[in-house]
Amino acid sequence: MMMLVSYDVARDEKGEKRLRHVAKILENYGQRVQYSVFECLVEPSQWVELKSKLLSEINPDYDSLRFYSLGANWQRKVEHVGQKKSMNLQDDVLIL
Repeated sequence: MMMLVSYDVARDEKGEKRLRHVAKILENYGQRVQYSVFECLVEPSQWVELKSKLLSEINPDYDSLRFYSLGANWQRKVEHVGQKKSMNLQDDVLIL
């Protein structure tokens, strides 16, 4: 299933660290499509794990997370215009 995750982390003294941690967690599950927006193609068990990691990282008094479930047929729900074409998350990726 495709999950769209956006975040806003406060820039207080500890916020910078939380911001880096949230971004790093999301980089392990998906691709950044905007500065604080990630597309994550995950299995339900991976989603539970990802959400738990994110919720344990933020301070809900200062930060926010938004989760959008685009489901299994997400391709017909997403339209992209402009630069920075996203990669197909269902293709094999070769990391050198």
